[in-house]
This record gives sequence, C-alpha cells and structure tokens, in this order.
Amino acid sequence: MPELPEVETVRRGLAPAMEGRRIASVRLNRPDLRFPFPEGFAERLAGARVTRLDRRAKYLLVRLSTGDTVLMHLGMSGRFSIRTRQDAPHKPGAFAYAPPADPRHDHAVITLEDGVEVIYNDPRRFGFMTLFETAGEARQPYLKDLGPEPHSNLFSGAYLSEAFAGRRAPVKAALLDQRVVAGLGNIYVCEALWRARISPRRTCASVAGARAERLAGAVRAVISEAIEAGGSTLRDYAGADGAMGYFQHSFDVYGREGEPCACGKTRICRILQSSRSSFYCPLCQR
Repeated sequence: MPELPEVETVRRGLAPAMEGRRIASVRLNRPDLRFPFPEGFAERLAGARVTRLDRRAKYLLVRLSTGDTVLMHLGMSGRFSIRTRQDAPHKPGAFAYAPPADPRHDHAVITLEDGVEVIYNDPRRFGFMTLFETAGEARQPYLKDLGPEPHSNLFSGAYLSEAFAGRRAPVKAALLDQRVVAGLGNIYVCEALWRARISPRRTCASVAGARAERLAGAVRAVISEAIEAGGSTLRDYAGADGAMGYFQHSFDVYGREGEPCACGKTRICRILQSSRSSFYCPLCQR
C-alpha cells in the first residue's frame, strides 16, 4: 500500500495540472470503490475551482473553492494519470515507467476547464473518495486522530519519548500506529529502525532519550530520501506521470531476507510481528 512518500509524489505530480483550475465535469464509471461515492459527488465537484492540493498522512486532499474538500486514498493499487488531447505515448526507457494502466479500471475521470483529464484507475478497488466541508476537518473521521507528520515541528525525539513512555508494545508496532506518527508504513519503518540501530522487537518504553532522537532523525531522513526518489515501486505504484519510484533500489533491509547486511558481519533476518514482516539485522539493531 502506498505510504507517505508515494502519496506525496502523487500530490506533487497532480498539483501543476489541477491547482487553480476549474473542474468542468466528473464522470464516475461505477457507483463505488471500496465504499460508495458520496451522494451527488460528481455534481458537487462540477464547476468548483481547485484552490490547493494537500496531503495528510496517506490521504490526498483536494481543496475546492466551494468550501468542500475531496479526500482520496489510493488503497493497494490506485493510481492517477493525467491526459491531455496532445498526449502521445511515452517513449523513454521502459525501466523508468510503469506499464500503462488498464482502461477497464478507470473508475473516475475529472475533466478540467482546459480539457485536461485526471483519471483514477484502481484494479483492486481498495481506494476510496469522499467529500466533506473543509470547516469541519477537525471532526473528519479519517483525519481527526492522526499523529504528527514526520517533518512537522511536533515530531521529535522528545515527542517519541513521551509517546512511548510506559508502553510494552514493540516499537515497530507503535510506529505503524497512525495515531503516533502519520503516514508511516511497513517499508519505511523497517528502514528507519535499521538506520537508528534499533531492533523492531525492542519495547517502546526502552526507546527514549538519545535512542528516541536517533529514531526521529532516521524517520525524517528516510522519508525525505524516499520522496526525492519518487517513492518505492514494489508492485502497482506509479506517479501521476507514470514514473516508477526508485527508493526500492536503496533498501538496506526491507525485502532482503538472507542477504548480507551493510555491516558485512551477518545477514538480514525476517520475523512476523502482528502478521507483518519485519526485516532487520540482528547484529546492528539491538
């Protein structure tokens, strides 16, 4: 499932095409994705101007001039693409671009005033879209309990020390809790724990002080580097321009079970924690 870097990459790809432009029409090719589209969804978007595209955790937020916000989640296989009348097939190296999305799974088409189409494609239909009044965002169920963003001023070693205090759960599980840190998923938690030299088995309560500072710094660094690389493409993910992510080529531990660790002294191990795979070095991470 796309995590913070992938969703931020999509936001950056869509923003130049959408921000400041009026939505001419919306075509829904089915009544639902993971959930049904809100009643009157297409009609409420038509005629509105996109004032800004934001991201919160793993959600895209389309701010409209009508005072509404469209909240969108990519699910497992959702992706956006941008099509203009002048579009021609891309002809760069195939290594850089994902296969074209199957048009049979084009479920929502947003046509802008200049004729540009923003197309949402989702073969598995685990993504969803909903609409709410922006003024009521603090009460929005998907957003109201989210923790701080990794790059926000609220996220720090001191914050983690306080959030982890007295908790006996493994630190890996806590970092995946969106109420603790917003936007992290399995890939980047594994990578950040390796950089911070902290075992995914370690209890939250034991991650404090200098150890928590190392972890906060590692989380911020991993997320920054992943965004710069366009995220990670493991299966379905591609940016709005069709480009695949590159950060998977920089993984130190994720998906590398049995391969040598960078320390050169042992191999990467995999364990299951809450039905999720954790990859780590048993020598580097204590």
